[in-house]
Amino acid sequence: MLRAMKLMPLSEKREAIAQAARRIIDFVAARPDAVLGLATGGTMEPLYADLVAAHRAGLSFARLRTVNLDEYLGLAPEDPNSYHSYMARHFLDHVDLPPENAFIPRGDLEPMRAAAEYAGVLDRLGRIDLQLLGVGENGHIGFNEPGTPLDAPTRVVDLAPLTIASNARFFAPDREVPSRAVTMGTAAILSAQSILVLATGEAKREALATAFDGPISPECPASYLRLHPDCTVFADHAAGAGLMRLCA
Repeated sequence: MLRAMKLMPLSEKREAIAQAARRIIDFVAARPDAVLGLATGGTMEPLYADLVAAHRAGLSFARLRTVNLDEYLGLAPEDPNSYHSYMARHFLDHVDLPPENAFIPRGDLEPMRAAAEYAGVLDRLGRIDLQLLGVGENGHIGFNEPGTPLDAPTRVVDLAPLTIASNARFFAPDREVPSRAVTMGTAAILSAQSILVLATGEAKREALATAFDGPISPECPASYLRLHPDCTVFADHAAGAGLMRLCA
């Protein structure tokens, strides 16, 4: 079975995160003017803490350009639940990356305009040099939900019920979780020169196993990563249980 994804040796959660962060730190040190694709979510928070620590130890992000995968529709950048706010809290406010070099979709624009403007940003920047990804419990990458074709463009999407339910923990009980988003498409993700996937926790086990050992199918967009020539996966024991035979 075709399998280009490289699964690194499984480790404890903190070590998997540290190893993924080290890969990004080494990349930025070697390619300080690169285009780096970034992801959000609970899994990524300690990874960003490691990047901030590296900056305080001397690593500069001043020449880097970053692009985020997605943003909820209906949320302004200053909304505490927006991914603009997430990135500011966990990374952007703590490093020397110029604000004009950090690109995130706008959730407060008319939806088609938001998608078109972000697609234009990605076109202007060109190929992403290294893309950081998580994997959703249903196998989504970015907000490319099950059913997404291989060549999907950057666009407006309806979020799957499982995604909405999974993300509800980040919202106050009295706030409705957005049901739509702007996402970088699978076409742009898969065109990145290199991809780094970080997956931790038992909730990601089934999606990761399907991505590695199931059919390459729109029903698990993460399975498309097997078609990429340079995709490395860092996972902890909980997420990667049953895949030890595939470790590098």
